Amino acid sequence: MQAKPRPTATPAQALSAMDSLVAAHLLGQQEMAQRLGLNVTDLLCFACVLKAGEDLLTAGDLAEHAHVTTGAVTGILNRLVRAGFVTRVPDPADRRRVRVAAVPSAVARVHALYEPYYARLNALFADYTADEIAVLTDWFTRTTTLAHGYIEEMRVKDAGGAANGEAEGNGNGGGNRSRRS
Repeated sequence: MQAKPRPTATPAQALSAMDSLVAAHLLGQQEMAQRLGLNVTDLLCFACVLKAGEDLLTAGDLAEHAHVTTGAVTGILNRLVRAGFVTRVPDPADRRRVRVAAVPSAVARVHALYEPYYARLNALFADYTADEIAVLTDWFTRTTTLAHGYIEEMRVKDAGGAANGEAEGNGNGGGNRSRRS
C-alpha cells in the first residue's frame, strides 16, 4: 500500500491530539469497566492477566505489571474473584504461592465488549502502510516507557518528600495507590 497524504502537524498539534486520545481512552475504559461491573484498576489488572495468557501471573507479578502495590493487589484479586473474572490456582513449582487464571466466561464477556472497538481500530490501521504502522508502534512503545519513567520519578520525589515530613497527597485514595519502589 502506498502512503496516503497526511496533513502536516506541529509537535504542539500532535500533543493536543494525543491529549484528546488519552482523554477519550480514559472515558472509554471507565465505560467498559462499568459495563463489566469493575473499576478501572481492576479492569487493568484483568487485562494484565489476559495479556499473560497461559503464563499465569503471581500476585507479585500482577502488582509489577499493573504498577500497584502488592497490598493493593490482594484487594484487587479478591474483587476479581468475587466478580467471577479470575481464580487463584496453586503454583506447581511453589506450593506457598498461587497464580491467577482468567475465567473463560469472563474472557468471553471482555472479548465481546472490546471486539467491535478493536475491529474499528484495525480498520483504521488498514489506512496506514507497514512503515507508518512501524512508526506508530515505535512511538507508542517509547511514549509508554517515557510515561512510566516519569511516573516513577514523581513517586520517588514524593517518597523523598514524605521521608522529610511532607504530606504525600497523591490523590489516589488508598486501595488503588500505585506502587512506590
